[in-house]
Amino acid sequence: MTKRPDVRAAGALVWRPNGRSLEVLLVHRPRYDDWSWPKGKLETGESLPECAAREVAEETGVHVALGQPLPGVRYRLADGRRKVTYYWAAQELEDGAQSVRHRAVQPATASEIDGVRWVDAKEAGDLLTYRQDREPLGHLLDQWKDERLRTWTMVLVRHARARKRAAWHGAEETRPLTPAGQAQAEHLVPLLTAYGTEEVITSPWERCAATVRPYLEATGVGAILAPELTETAHQKKAGPVRNLVRHALTARDVPVAICAHRPVLPTIVGEIAERTPNRIMKQVPASDPWLKTAEILVVHVAQRPGRSAVVAALEKHRAQA
Repeated sequence: MTKRPDVRAAGALVWRPNGRSLEVLLVHRPRYDDWSWPKGKLETGESLPECAAREVAEETGVHVALGQPLPGVRYRLADGRRKVTYYWAAQELEDGAQSVRHRAVQPATASEIDGVRWVDAKEAGDLLTYRQDREPLGHLLDQWKDERLRTWTMVLVRHARARKRAAWHGAEETRPLTPAGQAQAEHLVPLLTAYGTEEVITSPWERCAATVRPYLEATGVGAILAPELTETAHQKKAGPVRNLVRHALTARDVPVAICAHRPVLPTIVGEIAERTPNRIMKQVPASDPWLKTAEILVVHVAQRPGRSAVVAALEKHRAQA
C-alpha cells in the first residue's frame, strides 16, 4: 500500500515583551470554536518559512520576521493522514520595513478568523484548545527564561546555478546564471522576505549579484558590494571574510543576507561554527559542498547580558527552480 503524503502546514508564535512578562498572539477560528496559533497549509510551490509568514499576516494582520524554529506539532487526521505543522518564534516588523513590500496578503475572512488576542504567555496554555499546541509554547517560554528568545538573523546564501566555467568564454567575474539559476533567484525572494531581511551583502561578481538582484528589486533593499567575498580575493586573504561574518554575527542590527561563492563557504561556515554548540552544528555538512546552489543557511544568534553572542539555531532551505 502506498503511504499517503503528510499534510504540511506552518505558522508562528508571535511574541512581544510586556515589562518583565511575555505576551503571545492567538487566533480564534469560529468554524472549530478553538483558540490556536496562526497557521495554515502550504500553497503550491510555497516554502515552509514563506507559508508561516504569510499565514500570520493573513490571520492577524501582523507582518513578522521569523526567528528561531520551535518544535512542530504532529497528529493524525480523520482520513488517516498525518498532519505536520512547523512553527517559528516571530516578532512584528517595524513600520516601514522594506522586506514587507514583496508580500501579497489576502486577509482572512470573519468566517475563518473572528478573534485575535495578545495574551500573557503563561496564561496561553490554558486558553489554547489543543494540548499539542502547548509544546512549542513550552520551548518559547524556556528560551525566554534562558534569555535566548530574542535573536537576530544572518542568512548565508550560496549563489544560484551558474553557467559552467568550461562553457563560458568571458571573464570569470561576468559568468552569469543559467535560466534555472534565474528561476532559483526569483524563488529566493519570499524566503528572504520571511526572515525580514533588511540588508544584503554580496560578492560583486555577476552570479552572486544576479542571485540577490530579484530580492533587491522586489523590496527596494540596497546591497553592499563586498569585494572580499569574491573567489580571487578570498584565495589571497581570508581574514576580511572572517571579519565581515564576525561583525554580522555579533552586531545586533537588522536581519542580513550574505551571498557568496562555494570556495568562500568554508571560511564563513568556520566562523559560524566558532559560535555554535556542537549539537546545533551537526545540522551542517562537515565538508564541501556546504550548501547547494541557491541554498541558504539561516543563523539565529542570541546574546545573554554580559556574555558573548552564541548561535541559538540553524536552518537550511533551498529555492527550487
